[in-house]
Amino acid sequence: MKATALAHPNIALVKYWGKRDDALILPHQSSLSLTLAPLSVTTTVEFGAGSEQVEINGHHAKGSERERVLRVLEAVRAETGGKLGPARMVSRGDFPAAAGLASSAAGFAALAVAARAAAGLPEDPKAASLLSRLGSGSACRSVQGGFCEWLRGERPDGTDSYAVQRFDAGHWPELRMVVAILNRDEKEVKSRDGMKHTVETSPYYAAWVKDAEAEVPRAVELIQRKDLQALGELAERNAWRMHSTALAANPPLCYLHANTLELIEHLREQRKKGMPVWFTLDAGPNPVLLTDAAHEVVAEALALACGAADVVRCVPGGDAVLKSEHLF
Repeated sequence: MKATALAHPNIALVKYWGKRDDALILPHQSSLSLTLAPLSVTTTVEFGAGSEQVEINGHHAKGSERERVLRVLEAVRAETGGKLGPARMVSRGDFPAAAGLASSAAGFAALAVAARAAAGLPEDPKAASLLSRLGSGSACRSVQGGFCEWLRGERPDGTDSYAVQRFDAGHWPELRMVVAILNRDEKEVKSRDGMKHTVETSPYYAAWVKDAEAEVPRAVELIQRKDLQALGELAERNAWRMHSTALAANPPLCYLHANTLELIEHLREQRKKGMPVWFTLDAGPNPVLLTDAAHEVVAEALALACGAADVVRCVPGGDAVLKSEHLF
């Protein structure tokens, strides 16, 4: 009744920003992401504990953080007839939480895979994707590696809203994502709150939904033919448009810091000199630079020169996997 799983975060090249159903975490539009290795979250779940216990990165979870975990565990108990009893969950990540690096995506993907295994349920990427979405929407894209598309779906119950792998981690081995950690602090407005505020108050939101949905098949085509420049340009405009919807909210919501903009401007200057490097940016101040293996060292140096406290070079990551060593 105990299992441990490791999952990687993902960075969306076509962003998820806004829910059409807050309770089921259903998106207004589809999205497309790349799973990132070596960043990871490891989670151990054991059913049969004396009481529900939720520990994340060394602290006991409270409030909505705890409730989201319990919701996933309760869904597993419901699938198995409610006979599993209380659970203990311990989760640890090796990168900053709540800084725009999709730590919750990796965490809930690992939770879904571990919880299903601890309950004796068979490995099933679609089932794990649907389950992980109940904790964090973008988590459904971290159950599998490589490039994954989160299908918007149409059904009110959310059974057709899950992620599918478009290309595995080995499709484009030369691709690199360089995470520039400019700020390790937790962001003031969490993604789920920022999304809700944007959906409710931004006059640009309807245009964002239509545009982002149309970008997904374009991105898939560019990834298929490994067109780095065109994919980089698409990722940048999609990131700008997502942040523009947030900036147009009332009151405005800004996740960018001064050094975020400084680094982005330096990327433009480097491209004029022939360097193939672009950025994407989730809800946080830390850009992720899109480049190739031949230029990842230069991209890292550029990020450090613009004030990055740390830089993590990432390659396409693999599927969430079960581990034999447990956290307790």
